[in-house]
Amino acid sequence: MSKVVFISKRRVQWYIILAAAVILAGAYVGWHQTRAATAPVAEGAQVVQLVTGEFTATTTGGKQLESYVFSPGTIVVNKNQEVELRITGVSGQSHPFVIEGLDVKGEVKKGKTTVVKFTPTAAGIYPIVCTTHSDPQTSIPMVGYLVVQ
Repeated sequence: MSKVVFISKRRVQWYIILAAAVILAGAYVGWHQTRAATAPVAEGAQVVQLVTGEFTATTTGGKQLESYVFSPGTIVVNKNQEVELRITGVSGQSHPFVIEGLDVKGEVKKGKTTVVKFTPTAAGIYPIVCTTHSDPQTSIPMVGYLVVQ
């Protein structure tokens, strides 16, 4: 035995409105989850959080390799806007660093957060180099990149 179901125009309209609301809510949530890792503060500075990390591996020959990294490895900031880098030391006892080309220096210690403020005036890509782990002959270099747009 077959059943015939009648749906009024009004109910179809409500289903369309409900579907549109669900799609818009999904797009809104998706957009907010893809924001960059920077956040403006009241003074207009760009605040960027970084951490130091360590990876270890053993080669097939038994040699132990260590690699220290800045995470995220690349950050993007705006030219002529103050930048506040907050770098937290997670691995390694100390990471003295320089941002080549910007005359910015600092040192990150394990368990502490180092804050450096500066205003880049020229667009470009500037390496953030740990001076302890900078020689490719003795270790894997610890380098991050600051992209100024």
